[in-house]
Amino acid sequence: MIIKVLGAGCAKCKALEQKLINLKNQHQLDFEIEKVSQLNDIMAYGVMITPALVINEKIMCSGKIPRDEEILNWIKEVQSA
Repeated sequence: MIIKVLGAGCAKCKALEQKLINLKNQHQLDFEIEKVSQLNDIMAYGVMITPALVINEKIMCSGKIPRDEEILNWIKEVQSA
């Protein structure tokens, strides 16, 4: 599973990336984290507000840092699909 953080490097983007690292370590989850920071690449997803979270090429949220529970639920949904 690949989870992408879309954002140019603002504080919220960095916080979301760190949150993913923490969740991965705490819950021993198996996924890769990719950072997408080029504006053209971000716009290709149709995202206008960052940070955005993309799991297996599906945009899960944009413009906010989701709660841990939300992220864990999304990961479970994608794994069970």
